[in-house]
Amino acid sequence: MNDWQKELDQLDRQGMLRTLRVTEGGQGPKVFVNGHEVLLLCSNNYLGIADHPALVEAMLAATRQFGAGSGASRLISGTLPTHVALEERIANFKGTQAALMFNSGYAANTGIIQGLLGPDDVIFSDELNHASIIDGCRLTTARTVVYPHCDMAALAELMERERPKRKGRWLVVTDGVFSMDGDMAPLVELCDLKEEQDALLLVDDAHGTGVLGKTGRGTGEYLDCLERIDLHMGTLGKALGCAGAYLAAERAVIDTLINRSRSFIFSTSLPAGVAAAAMAAFDLVDSEEGRGMREKLERNRVQLAESLTSGGMNLLGSTTQIIPVLTKEPEPTMKMTGWLLEEGVFLQGIRPPTVASGLCRLRATVMASHDATDLERAAEMILAVYKVFAE
Repeated sequence: MNDWQKELDQLDRQGMLRTLRVTEGGQGPKVFVNGHEVLLLCSNNYLGIADHPALVEAMLAATRQFGAGSGASRLISGTLPTHVALEERIANFKGTQAALMFNSGYAANTGIIQGLLGPDDVIFSDELNHASIIDGCRLTTARTVVYPHCDMAALAELMERERPKRKGRWLVVTDGVFSMDGDMAPLVELCDLKEEQDALLLVDDAHGTGVLGKTGRGTGEYLDCLERIDLHMGTLGKALGCAGAYLAAERAVIDTLINRSRSFIFSTSLPAGVAAAAMAAFDLVDSEEGRGMREKLERNRVQLAESLTSGGMNLLGSTTQIIPVLTKEPEPTMKMTGWLLEEGVFLQGIRPPTVASGLCRLRATVMASHDATDLERAAEMILAVYKVFAE
């Protein structure tokens, strides 16, 4: 016990100690933290629909019908009509033969990679992929080759090196939108390369689904290559405002995961209410109201990004609603986070091991429900606190 406390004390001295903050009032544009109202600038509720009446009513209705819990894993007695309906809806949304729900994005990525690949297979993984992808690679018996971030020339060279010793499947895996930098993977080039090399492409579109593309189908639609992606992973807990995750793919892929994916097989399934709310969320994304939300989100993104860029901030190449402000070192980063919270702006400082040493940042996320005046004030405060602690 004392050894752990010493390690915690050391983290505290280094500005690296993580603690929990309680957020009250839902996930709207303004919430209460420590009893004070603050602008919420670190939620993944991008469309602002986590408390939308359509989702809430769908969850309540399904909960009244099926109960608060599903009672078992999907392969025992935990497959409910709402699960099946949602999987059919997701497959239709992504244009695939089938889909499979998981309890979280982490469970999806670890279960997909572990369930599909074996010792003769090779995974090519972007160096800035999400931790769940990294851990999924660790859990499989396949070998992992990491390529430099979004560097297609380097990936092509690595594939050529591997070609003479190839035995099994090749899988290229990437985030669609990278969660810490807010940039997009070069999916068209990745599709070209995976087709040349007879590989599969798995895209984690957790931060693109519901947000990007004319109809919200995600990064693949935005870049006009949706139908060329083999494995569509996404989450229900970000722009869709619910919880859980999924893979959309060919029927044989889904059936393989039902038989092999440990995170799927050995988990009690999500409650019916969650699946029903997610159905309502997909309907909302497909509606005229959803289109308006995406347009408002883009306006808000442009406003905050341009305000910060014109003030000299390095946004690390972000082109999406994830807007990082480079601060470099942990101590000033966390001082800025604390000061901003006291002044009514709630965003998070990101430190190692989430990002590399020297690349700490303030990670702001924009929602469609944000007000332009509030975003203007937030930008002014970020610029002001940066001058105090980082320069």
